[in-house]
Amino acid sequence: MAIHKYHPEDEEEIDIEMPEANKRPEGEDIEVILEDDGGATVELGEEEDEEVPFDANLAEVVDPSEMGYISSELLALFDADKASRGEWEKQYSKGLELLGFSYEERTRPFKGACGTSHPMLTEAIIQFQAQAFKELMPAEGPVKTQVLGKETREKLAKAERVKEFMNYELTCEMVEYTPEFDQLLFFTGYGGSAFKKVYVDPQTDKMVSKLVLPDDLFIPYNGSSVMSKCPRITHRIPMDVNEFRKLVAVGFYRDIDVRPSSSNAADVIQDSINKVTGISPSGDPEELFLLEFNVEWDLRGFEDKDEDGEETGIKLPYVITIEEYSNQVVGIRRNWKKDSEVKQRKEWFVHYPLIEGPGAYGLGFVHLIGGLTKTATSAMRQLIDSGTLANLPAGFKAKGARIANDDVPLQPGEWRDIDVGGAELQSSMLPLPYKEPSQTLFTLMGFCVEAGKRLASIADMQVGDGNQNAAVGTTIALLEKGATIMSAIHKRMHYAQKLEFKLLAAGFGECLPEEYPYDVPGASRKIKRSDFDGSVDVQPVADPNIFSSSQRITLAQTQLQIAQSAPQMHNMYEAYRRVYEALGTKHIDAILTPQNPDMPKDPASENSDVLDGVALKAFAGQQHDAHIMGHLIQGMSPILQSNPLAAVELQKHILEHVKTKAEEDTEAEIFKSYGTDPERLVSDLQREAMIALKVVENLKEVKKVQEELMGDQGDPLVKLKEQELKQNAQRDQQKTQVETQRLQLDQSDKAKQDQIDLQKIQSNEKIANERLMANMQKQGAQNGNQIRQR
Repeated sequence: MAIHKYHPEDEEEIDIEMPEANKRPEGEDIEVILEDDGGATVELGEEEDEEVPFDANLAEVVDPSEMGYISSELLALFDADKASRGEWEKQYSKGLELLGFSYEERTRPFKGACGTSHPMLTEAIIQFQAQAFKELMPAEGPVKTQVLGKETREKLAKAERVKEFMNYELTCEMVEYTPEFDQLLFFTGYGGSAFKKVYVDPQTDKMVSKLVLPDDLFIPYNGSSVMSKCPRITHRIPMDVNEFRKLVAVGFYRDIDVRPSSSNAADVIQDSINKVTGISPSGDPEELFLLEFNVEWDLRGFEDKDEDGEETGIKLPYVITIEEYSNQVVGIRRNWKKDSEVKQRKEWFVHYPLIEGPGAYGLGFVHLIGGLTKTATSAMRQLIDSGTLANLPAGFKAKGARIANDDVPLQPGEWRDIDVGGAELQSSMLPLPYKEPSQTLFTLMGFCVEAGKRLASIADMQVGDGNQNAAVGTTIALLEKGATIMSAIHKRMHYAQKLEFKLLAAGFGECLPEEYPYDVPGASRKIKRSDFDGSVDVQPVADPNIFSSSQRITLAQTQLQIAQSAPQMHNMYEAYRRVYEALGTKHIDAILTPQNPDMPKDPASENSDVLDGVALKAFAGQQHDAHIMGHLIQGMSPILQSNPLAAVELQKHILEHVKTKAEEDTEAEIFKSYGTDPERLVSDLQREAMIALKVVENLKEVKKVQEELMGDQGDPLVKLKEQELKQNAQRDQQKTQVETQRLQLDQSDKAKQDQIDLQKIQSNEKIANERLMANMQKQGAQNGNQIRQR
């Protein structure tokens, strides 16, 4: 379109030629606009903005000069971001040598000197990787769900569908997820940071969670470890040329003449990885690099406008992609939700930090124990080298001394001739004063290793070894002492994984069809797009407070020990179930009697469960009247009347149905009267008052039903109370009889004891009298003899 402006003081008209792409077709109407200064503006054709689809590649319609400006500005920012982390890249690449993946052929201090590295750093990384991988990626799947808000049967079913589908996708369909997550944990343990990029694949229209290493993700100097707080994120994407052409074919990127990069020499970290792993670049020319900027930009022609149509000057979030070699913009896409009024940036990246450091990137074991590993490696090499030199000594010999076969090493037990020309052998040979490996150096190496293990918490936890009767507090203290650092690290991993699952769930809600069927072993399932409406929260199945099986088993056994000390105060079923779960036992319900109140059941099943002592629970959305009627009928049965505990539990469950029904009726009345208008919604106090009135009405209905059911039999609750009082009276009477019998028995025992004591006294008196008579007779006999003798 050509705009012709005319001013009276000008000698000729001024033509402003617009870009060819924006010219209007010929034959359109001409519009003349008179200006205040007497001039005029002539426009050929009407100003009608072409409707550009929201998800279109704006690089196809933006002016080429604007894209050139965007490219130069963003590439300058990228160079600044790369330069700001130059020292970080050097430290990251140098630390790879401490892993000991490659053996170094050393010539100093002598040829064949020890070139091995101490495995302390590698041990810390591998142990963290193994523990985290086992906890965060169980075989059944890493996702669990939780209902947000009030639980209903529909929400519970939705949560179950979301959990099954996401676990199926991550473990079966997304075949790259598990190995990439394993690799993510290794790089997180080493350098402290690794990233996941969650997005919809433009070719397959499926969700992808791709591993992004820190050497390919650039965060500005003033950035944050929280991705949503970074003003700019740049992802450097290596891509096969053929893959790029496929994306061009589907309209994702703009078609340009690409030239593959000839080398990747600027990537210091990748060069170090190749050197350590022994891999050399193949020199494949069919590879290019894309710079994908998640940035806020004021794009000309697509400016942010207020309600009056005036430009606000606010930058909007875009994803701008530039081909690194040609510096051409190949993609510009809006990076906010289509229906969003605030146009908040959509997040694609999740940061997995080992330890939060002072900068945007995390701290890894190479930062924590890299120096100690280097020291331990140096000490170990010196000890081995000193032992080598001590076992194979060298030295000086006299110039005239000749040794037979001096090019063949001496073997153990061998004696070889030497010609010293009549001189002493000792004076012709001077060995160097090599020492045996130093005990001090060995102690120093051990100190470095122990310090590194304490810092990285890779020492084995000796919990309960040889002390099975240790107090609960002692066991917990030992666990906390040995797992402080690893527990904090595991919580960070758990938090990052939760963010990743939320992004995946949001993506599934956008890319899935209205109903998506899929097959699993032995069954067919289906998922709905509406299941990902935000009413179900997705979380990692791992416990953020537990990072190892031994810790889980110890805590479960400790809980069971406490529960067994006071079983009347604990749910013993849950205590035993947690022990079985910690042990990894399969089919626990085949061992323990199932007690699952978290799923809705019919009244008959609940009546059966209450007799077995299973806890009952009322759910929103149930047919409460039917449940109440079924439970009242069960309450009239003689079996339940003879079991007061079960009767009380069933009565509490009826009251729970009464309350839930009152809450549902109240919410329905509020919605019918006021709708969802926030200004007309009732307060919490008014809602509680309405619920209370509904509860009273429902209780009256329950009482009426009870009266109809019992007829002349009386109130079953009164009967239960009378039966309870009768049982208490019988129990008191039995107790009185027992006490009376015990008193009578005591009196009988006392009478018998008195009789025995009396008999003992009489017997003693008899014996005493007999002794007295015998003595008297003996004395009389003696007196008679004396008289006769006289």
